[in-house]
Amino acid sequence: MAVHKLTARKAAAAKPGIYHDGGGLRLVVATSGARKWVFRYTINGRRRDMGLGRFPDVELAEARQVATRARRQVKAGIDPIVARDAEKRAVPTFTSLAAEYIRAHRRSWRNPKHARQWVATLKTYARHKIGARSVDALGTDDILAVLRPIWLSKTETAKRLQGRIENVLDYGAAHGYRDAMNPARWRGHLDKLLPNPSRVKQTAHHPAMPYSDLPAFYRELEATPGLAYAALRFLILTACRTSEVLGARWDEVDLESGVWTVPAERMKAVAGARREHRVPLSAPALALLESLPRVGNSPFVFPGARPGRPLSNMALLQAMRRMGYGKDGPRGHYVPHGFRSAFRDWAGEVSSFPRDVCEMALAHTIDNKVEAAYRRGDLFEKRRKLMEAWAAHCAVPAGANVTPLARASA
Repeated sequence: MAVHKLTARKAAAAKPGIYHDGGGLRLVVATSGARKWVFRYTINGRRRDMGLGRFPDVELAEARQVATRARRQVKAGIDPIVARDAEKRAVPTFTSLAAEYIRAHRRSWRNPKHARQWVATLKTYARHKIGARSVDALGTDDILAVLRPIWLSKTETAKRLQGRIENVLDYGAAHGYRDAMNPARWRGHLDKLLPNPSRVKQTAHHPAMPYSDLPAFYRELEATPGLAYAALRFLILTACRTSEVLGARWDEVDLESGVWTVPAERMKAVAGARREHRVPLSAPALALLESLPRVGNSPFVFPGARPGRPLSNMALLQAMRRMGYGKDGPRGHYVPHGFRSAFRDWAGEVSSFPRDVCEMALAHTIDNKVEAAYRRGDLFEKRRKLMEAWAAHCAVPAGANVTPLARASA
């Protein structure tokens, strides 16, 4: 196949008509004298003409280079016009791609707080450094520039941020915006460049009140009016998470059977899955529920001030702060979530219940995968006895001697 039949001089002097340079490249001269380059090819049995630009804006040598590349694409089974259109598609910035990713996945995140955390971490730590950059231009140095300033001081946040950036860039690669090599990938890449998070900083656990102080604290809660204090009592008696307690609905509670069933969608994902959790209600827990007023048409056991909403996430923490607890609290740094730890300490050190029963009471999974695969039940009746014993420890009957807790200084 003869190529390079034209010269720049011939192209400039050509009269109206079609002039072949070879290999599918042709110069088309209109009656007006306008000249343009066209590459003709056949793919999948279809003949197509691909415009390469006007002459002399596109010189002969440049037109030949583009035509050569197009011929190679055709030989490889790639349509040059389709490939060029894909290249012309604007590559998004990291910020716009992150927003697209969040919109695409928001419905799969059952907890709205998760979406807010995604936006907050990327906005706070990534946007000012890589937000305006096109995603195909981001490399390892760019990712390290985001992570290194907080890797040692805010390790847990940094690790979550790394995972979120990795997900966004994987999303971009799946849409053809960048290559598949992800500069934010942890395993086999960033783990060679940054210290292991588990060795940088130990996880800070929620400050937990000693279980020996629970009877006096619980009695103080009983003497304090207010729905938040009642919710704290319920949280202690059930050893459940704050979000599970605040989201409790009356239709989840069977007062006759003494069972509260927390649906899977409101449970924390454990081992990648969410499971329904049946909570046995002790006698004090049932008495507490029966004493609560039904507020209007609210479906919530602990309704908030806003119609159709439960108490806010801060309600229990604020209640404890008013009692002198919390961060820098004069009576202790304890927080609501710490009561689960207090329950676990009591169950392990005082009670004689098996470990698996205690772990299931906290909705934890069984570590041994083989054992977990064969266990079908939830040890409910054993857990009922456990929760009755725990309630007997916390909700000491009136008239019993209880060592008082130190009061906050005036």
